[in-house]
Amino acid sequence: MRIGELAERAGTTTRALRYYEARGLLPARRTVNGYRTYDEDDLRLLHQIRTLQDFGFGLEDTRPFVECLRAGHPEGDSCPASLAVYRAKLAELDVLIEQLATVRAQVAASLLRAEAQLPEGPEPHCEFSEVER
Repeated sequence: MRIGELAERAGTTTRALRYYEARGLLPARRTVNGYRTYDEDDLRLLHQIRTLQDFGFGLEDTRPFVECLRAGHPEGDSCPASLAVYRAKLAELDVLIEQLATVRAQVAASLLRAEAQLPEGPEPHCEFSEVER
């Protein structure tokens, strides 16, 4: 298949495919008249790249998965280098989750403190309250 068909089937643009090619992630096979040509393996490779990017992996992080697929593994994540990238991403996510949990606790504490300081009686006049209404 040619580049336009591959881009359409992969849900991306020809520009992205050329970029992947320039980065060495997508093979650059050409016909005798110079057209780029691709096959179903290239489509599978693109689905792997796009799925990983949807999960938050950087483009360079996809390289071990691409190489694993090119080596003939049915899934791009069954090679040691791919597993290492998974482990690194999990560690990164664990740190982010911990940071978010800390921020959440701080916001919850601030809310409790602010609610405890509300005066009895009518609601106080706040400039922002008028703006929101």
